[in-house]
Amino acid sequence: MPRSKKSYVKINRWLTPLSWFYGLGVGVRNWLFDVGVLRQHSFSVPVISVGNLTVGGSGKTPHVEYLIRLLHKDYKVAVLSRGYKRKSKGFVLAKPETPMPDVGDESYQVKNKFADVYVAVDKDRIHGIKSLMNDEETKDVDVILLDDAYQHRYVSRGLNILLTDYHRLVVYDRLLPAGRLREPESTKRRADIVIVSKCPRDTDLMEQAMLTRMLRLRPYQKLFFTSIVYKALRPYNGGPELPLQSLAPGWNVLLVLGIALPQQLEADIARYTTRTRTILFDDHHQFTPADIVHISRIFNRMKSPKMIITTEKDASRLRHIEETNYTFADSLYILPIEVHFLRGKRAEFDNIVRTYIRNVRFNNNTRRKPD
Repeated sequence: MPRSKKSYVKINRWLTPLSWFYGLGVGVRNWLFDVGVLRQHSFSVPVISVGNLTVGGSGKTPHVEYLIRLLHKDYKVAVLSRGYKRKSKGFVLAKPETPMPDVGDESYQVKNKFADVYVAVDKDRIHGIKSLMNDEETKDVDVILLDDAYQHRYVSRGLNILLTDYHRLVVYDRLLPAGRLREPESTKRRADIVIVSKCPRDTDLMEQAMLTRMLRLRPYQKLFFTSIVYKALRPYNGGPELPLQSLAPGWNVLLVLGIALPQQLEADIARYTTRTRTILFDDHHQFTPADIVHISRIFNRMKSPKMIITTEKDASRLRHIEETNYTFADSLYILPIEVHFLRGKRAEFDNIVRTYIRNVRFNNNTRRKPD
């Protein structure tokens, strides 16, 4: 068994009967799409979906950011998501001054990192795509990236990318509420590309071959393995960046995380110092002043030298709470991440994406030519 360890997958077997009913509903819905009773909408602009089968993080945002870096110099890129836990309604186009609660932490993060990319939120993805294509401000969009839209089948996407976390492979999981699957594992067949995300950097060829056999993909599907690359620590209050490698074994590190699966991050930080402690909140947790007091109390009891490390998404939510002047702010560092393709497969993945976009644009231009 690979190091993904089945122990990370917690199954509430006593809820299995409820999962049967849930699965029945999901199966009927998918069947209605498959036979055409529920209609999918196609668009002339290339649409790339990045999603997963599970509830909780599998690394969608860093993979979306990878696609942005790949494409935004050549195309006008838009990112459309539902804006999970946002406080606004309907279609919202993010601007530099848009507050995080209006678009959600992930969209806020993407907009602040990529100013030249359109970032929008809309629970109704069809309406969101039409708005991006037709609104005067965004009608020059060339490519639309759908974030977390694997289950949103009303939109016919040209390239469907499915992520499965190395630490919680879909083959080990079960349907809600016994497990965390939104759909049966078999529905991974809809994906054009499957990515095993958050792999340890030393995942060797033998382990990758074992994972490939376990996933049982179709011949038309491409499989890739990615890991997380950590960039230099960025001070929350500004200042010079700190290379992660500069952490010494004597440092005491408090990890403040609101993510679904923290195991790989905890293991990676432990490579630099074993004196770590984690305060783990729910995924997309909205921080409160009481949370700040709790974090401060624990951090104040830690011995120096010490620091707090958090993720980019958590930092965006820390900035938008009532209590903003916390005593530990000067000791708080943000850890940016990027995606790394294993086995030198980056060029192959890039080529699939670029070829898809070129083909759609070529076909659209051909259809526009007069007879």
